[in-house]
Amino acid sequence: MGLDGRLRAVVSLAQAMAAAQVPRDSVRAAARGARVAMDGSFAAISAWERERGRLRVLVNEGERRAGEEEFPADESYPVHDFPEIAEFLHERWAGGRGPHAWVESAVEARPGRRGEALRRRGRGTCVVAPIVLSGRAWGELYVARDEGLPDFDEDDAEFAAVLAAVVAAGLAQNERLEEARRLAFTDPLTGLANRRAVDVRLDEALEEHRATGAVVSLVVCDLNGLKRVNDTLGHATGDRLLERFGSVLSLCGAMLPGALVARLGGDEFCLLSVGPTADEVVRVTEEVCVRAAELELGDGVACGVASTGDDIGTVKSSRRLFRLADAAQYKAKAARSATPVVAGRDTTVVRLADSAPQPAPGEPTGERRSFRGRG
Repeated sequence: MGLDGRLRAVVSLAQAMAAAQVPRDSVRAAARGARVAMDGSFAAISAWERERGRLRVLVNEGERRAGEEEFPADESYPVHDFPEIAEFLHERWAGGRGPHAWVESAVEARPGRRGEALRRRGRGTCVVAPIVLSGRAWGELYVARDEGLPDFDEDDAEFAAVLAAVVAAGLAQNERLEEARRLAFTDPLTGLANRRAVDVRLDEALEEHRATGAVVSLVVCDLNGLKRVNDTLGHATGDRLLERFGSVLSLCGAMLPGALVARLGGDEFCLLSVGPTADEVVRVTEEVCVRAAELELGDGVACGVASTGDDIGTVKSSRRLFRLADAAQYKAKAARSATPVVAGRDTTVVRLADSAPQPAPGEPTGERRSFRGRG
């Protein structure tokens, strides 16, 4: 491949990574683009997991051999079998020199296991190029050619280093996007999901309910006594109460497979369950109430439950399920109930929810203020 061809290959690799929607697609695009650019038979992207002292293979692309899966569940190699990633390269970078790719041969292999692996899999040569993010080794790009094909040379190694830099830039961009997506759907104080994440998941859940009849349950929780804690002990202590209750809700939510636990804002939290029965959700909510009452701060929690598994009528929208759960939670708070109030099992809750004024256009739904002053 001439210079123009290599330039086009670099552009194609960068474009393919930019178009990837999820990390798996990104690393596959990186491996495929590098293999094509290098006229290779096979390529892999591996990540260096420092805490485990291993290189973990993320993707195998191209002509795979027996035992090489495209996305291996747990294909990894101890770093001490490939010491250059941790020792040789580290010394070069520490000395101010940049990342350097190198060629390995099945015939003239340097000490280590790469030559052995090449021979075992019928490959003649490979190029290994470190992938560096933020000045640290993130992993490696590996491209190999089968026996009988021209060997890689030093020019190929230099080109592989360029490709690894392009791959690193693409991975960094994807990591930033993933972090942005995560932050967009996460409450920064508690680490739980936020209201936006609940809205998205609830819409999906109700689609599943309409298609398959899956039970969808929503629990809305109002933490009692937060204002008193803030006023008497300070907002830092109030934040600690919010974090502790978030942990309680997360722990209890784990009893329901696939449940989403979220902080809606202020002192309001919720739990969204898809699949488990209404009775199972109520039992878990009762546990939430017990554990919240045992917290050293605050005055327990008021919980309302609304589930399509109970007699609440047709749920055509996420707004109605939120209003039912809100109404149940409002009644629990007004009655200072130590146990959850369940829409449909408490017959007044459905009437309360359906008679409450509707939010104005653009106003958030599911807020307790809809029921303030009622009773």
